[in-house]
Order: sequence, then C-alpha cells, then structure tokens
Amino acid sequence: MVTIVAGTNRPNSRARRIADLYLNLLTEQGEEAQILDLQLLPADFTTSALYQNTGLHPEFNQLVQMAERATKLVFVVPEYNCSFPGVLKSFIDGLPYPGGIRGKKAALVGLSTGTQGGVLALNHLTDVLMYLGTTVLPQRVRLPFIDKHLADDGTLSEPLYQQLLLEQVAHLVRF
Repeated sequence: MVTIVAGTNRPNSRARRIADLYLNLLTEQGEEAQILDLQLLPADFTTSALYQNTGLHPEFNQLVQMAERATKLVFVVPEYNCSFPGVLKSFIDGLPYPGGIRGKKAALVGLSTGTQGGVLALNHLTDVLMYLGTTVLPQRVRLPFIDKHLADDGTLSEPLYQQLLLEQVAHLVRF
C-alpha cells in the first residue's frame, strides 16, 4: 500500500489536489494507494496526542496507522517559509520512534508559488526522513509556480510537470 501524505492542513490545498492526481497515477499503474490528508488532524493534536498522550487520541492514531501500514510513502509538500509545513513536522514527530516510518521508502513532491519548486522544503524533509531511517527516492519532483499550472479541478496545464510525476511514479513502483 502506498500512502500519499498531503503535507499541509490548509483547507482546499494545492498539496491535496496534487495528492489526488498522484493517487490516480498510481491506480492507473495498478498500485493500491490511499491519501493521508493532514487536514484530518485533530486541531489540538500537539497537546492531546503527543508526548505523554501518545496512543491516547483515536483520531490521531488512525492517521498514524495509515503511515505505519504503508509499504511506501509519497510526501506532497508545499514550501512554507523556506521549509515544509510545521504541521507535517509535528505529525512526523508524533509517529512512534523508533519505528513509525523506519525502513519505509518515500518519494517527495515539492510545490511552490515561486521559482524553487520547494527545493529547500524537500532538502529539509529529506534530512528528517533519513534520520528516521526512511529511504528517499532520488527522483524528487519540484513544481515551481504551481499556482499558474494547477487548476481548481486538479489538472496540470504544464506537460513537463505531468511527465515528471509519471516518471517518479514509475520509479516508485520499481523502488
């Protein structure tokens, strides 16, 4: 099972639209996949589900189980202030350690409204994932100027972006 993490809790996010598109690409390849949408995180999870409250929050635990049961992960990550969203870091910090996503394989997709395509966010997330024992696919996809190329219905108008995602899916399936 491939679990696609929509890496922000922002309502109607571009990350969720790309996650939906990625899900379709994986299912077209015959892969079983699901989306873990951080918008479903309980609003108070940093105080009610972490540290001394580990394992006590049923809604948070469901999302943790989605990550733990995955054989592979895809992180769709918007760039926030030259890094990835804090809510994603808090979710990762709430995963069991050691364990959680240790030994899993991950693909990364970066989004930004600027020229970098989330490269700084992807670099930072790669460091975190590798520290946790997660193997990161070298083919990281960066989608700059995403606001100009992603429609409200989730379609991409830039053929290069579609090609890059298809190539990454092919690598992920063989990874």
